Amino acid sequence: MKKWMLWVVALAALSGGASFSQAFAQNITGTWQGSLQAGGRELRVVFKVSTTDADKLAAVMYSIDQQSPAIPATTFTRNGSTVKMTIAALNGTYEGKLNADGNSITGTWTQGGPALPLNLTRATPETAWTIPEPPPPPVRMAADAKPGFEVATIKPSDPARPGKLFTVRGQDVITINTTLSDLITMAYDLHLRQVTGGPAWLESDKYDITGKPEVPGQPNVAQIKIMIQKLLADRFQLKFHREKKELSVYAITVGKTGAKLTASQSDPNSLPGLFFGRAAPSGMSFNVRNATIAEVAGVLQGSVLDKPVVDQTGLSEKYDFTLKFTPDPGQMAGLGGPPPPATDSLDAPPDIFAAFQQQLGLKLESTKAPADVMVIDKVEKPSAN
Repeated sequence: MKKWMLWVVALAALSGGASFSQAFAQNITGTWQGSLQAGGRELRVVFKVSTTDADKLAAVMYSIDQQSPAIPATTFTRNGSTVKMTIAALNGTYEGKLNADGNSITGTWTQGGPALPLNLTRATPETAWTIPEPPPPPVRMAADAKPGFEVATIKPSDPARPGKLFTVRGQDVITINTTLSDLITMAYDLHLRQVTGGPAWLESDKYDITGKPEVPGQPNVAQIKIMIQKLLADRFQLKFHREKKELSVYAITVGKTGAKLTASQSDPNSLPGLFFGRAAPSGMSFNVRNATIAEVAGVLQGSVLDKPVVDQTGLSEKYDFTLKFTPDPGQMAGLGGPPPPATDSLDAPPDIFAAFQQQLGLKLESTKAPADVMVIDKVEKPSAN
């Protein structure tokens, strides 16, 4: 009995009156830092680990050479010497082993590709890297503005460069490796099957476009589409009329058990992020941040699927999720890269239709629906810059 009482007293002394789980968690709290070799460059990474009011471990990540803001970890756990962390916003995971001295972790970082070594050391006030202040948030364009381009350059793309990109850097709207069909379908929310009457080079000639809006501030998605519509009319001389036809489409609806979606905590006025991880035999990931299901539908019909995609969920919030799926050989052509590798791995994720239901609680099904069709009456190769 005395030995047992001594053990309890010792435990109380160790925790300073706190619970055992708090004392255990405090062994790993603090600042941890290490360097990641990625894309031919060294990136310094900092994790700050703490405990929550609910007596659980929590962490935030900084990629200080990329001047990223604090990115909260979705989960952070420790089981003995094993440390695991997931960061849904980056589709990233970290797993490592805490060394016996408690001052270093040997581990790996995974983000949509092969695992990369990332060893961490506990920082002291003297050794801690300085975390730079994040850049100020961009000034938004007035919501009622309907901008065009003040100036835009259109150049033929490098034929050796794979993939394609639509993005915004500061105020500038940038596209890389985009065809006329890419520009039309993005600007007017159409699938290529909804565009008829175009020239032979509609899908073959690729362009890089950089343009500055004529209105101050960073444009939102709707304003980017307006800018590209005006560019198509001005520089490509696009003229068209619309017709209504019943087409075979994919409809997104809510499954019987309800949607399994996490509302985004990002600034609702910030631009959405929708991007695909690298295709691999183990499948690929579709990373969605701060986006509506309608925006998801637009990307799916533009990059992945062979039919228009219609959002029939009735959901209007913005969401964060990562969809893991194995693409069929005929899918992903819209990304402009090589076809996805075939796989017979038993661990590969399901196809995109099953993944939608299992991971998101949504159904993606083929059906018939009336849809707009753009009939091109006139279009020319772009005018000189």
